[in-house]
Amino acid sequence: MRGTIAVLAGDGIGPEIMASAVRILDAVNAKFGHTFETKEGVTGGVAYDKFGVHLPAETVEMCKKADAILFGAVGGPVSDQESTRWKDAEKNVILGLREKFNLFANLRPLKVWQGTESFSPLKPDLIAGMDVLIVRELIAGIYFGPMRRYEVDGEITAEETSRYTWKEIASVVRIAFVAAQKRRKKLTIVDKANVLETSRLWRDVTRFIHAEFPDIAMDFMFVDNAAQQLVRSPASFDVIATDNMFGDILSDLGGAVVGSLGLVPSASISAKVGSASGGNARRFGLYEPAHGSAPDIAGKNIANPTAQILSLAMLLRYTYDLDKEAQAIEEAVLSAWKAGKKTKDLAAKGEEILSTDDFTSCVIEQLQ
Repeated sequence: MRGTIAVLAGDGIGPEIMASAVRILDAVNAKFGHTFETKEGVTGGVAYDKFGVHLPAETVEMCKKADAILFGAVGGPVSDQESTRWKDAEKNVILGLREKFNLFANLRPLKVWQGTESFSPLKPDLIAGMDVLIVRELIAGIYFGPMRRYEVDGEITAEETSRYTWKEIASVVRIAFVAAQKRRKKLTIVDKANVLETSRLWRDVTRFIHAEFPDIAMDFMFVDNAAQQLVRSPASFDVIATDNMFGDILSDLGGAVVGSLGLVPSASISAKVGSASGGNARRFGLYEPAHGSAPDIAGKNIANPTAQILSLAMLLRYTYDLDKEAQAIEEAVLSAWKAGKKTKDLAAKGEEILSTDDFTSCVIEQLQ
């Protein structure tokens, strides 16, 4: 199979971990006889230096010609967030790409493979068998609703509006039901329906769509309880569907439960299906690690590239429908860990610590 992937490495550790993913892609090409090629574009601080904006039109146009986007990380040091170079960089790039490409649903798998229970800060018996998929709405809700700051009786006031339509909710919920059918056939809708009208609409929509999927066991859970259960009994969940803000929070909490956001990939899926490179229709998506740009360790060759590598696996699975190749990457990462090959963030006291490049080489050896 052939295809074109837009590569946006971004800032901080982005270029380092993206280089790892591209090496893995080259190994997949060689092993399975594919001819996937990459096209590089700039975002974030580098783009601002060159174009004066964080998401240049040139980068967007390049992405339009690709089958999918493999994204790294964007953003600068916390201490410098108000500088013109970094102010709103993440918002401009991430939310900008979501909006421009209608990336309406985020899929974030939270999985504890057998033998990796020690990565988690929780007791092994609590997280053993954890395999959760969070399906999060991405382009509506409070992050995209009207925002304003104004003055009332001499007091500065700020407000955001959370807004959802039936159609926006239905698109995400249907994705979640389909995902549950391919897994353990259980869907949990996380909301705050005891307080929020938008959450009540989520429940109405879900009940309506549930009639199309009678084989799926479906329940509702308030977000505060869901956060508690994700820590107390994470293996009890199968698929979770929720709104933009709740999904943002629960996804990161789930990453901590697994052991590190450096282990967690994600896929942001578009409603549009096309084929930029010819051949069969392909679902466009943006695939990225769950962590940030980590500028404090950038350039040191110590970052964990796992989430970026697993994001590539998700790209092959969801855009190109290459489950065998995706599974081969995932098994290669697991085999490297089982062989004691770990980066600094995962290595236990006394264990060998591998650089970003060396860990990637170990994964490639397992893949081959």
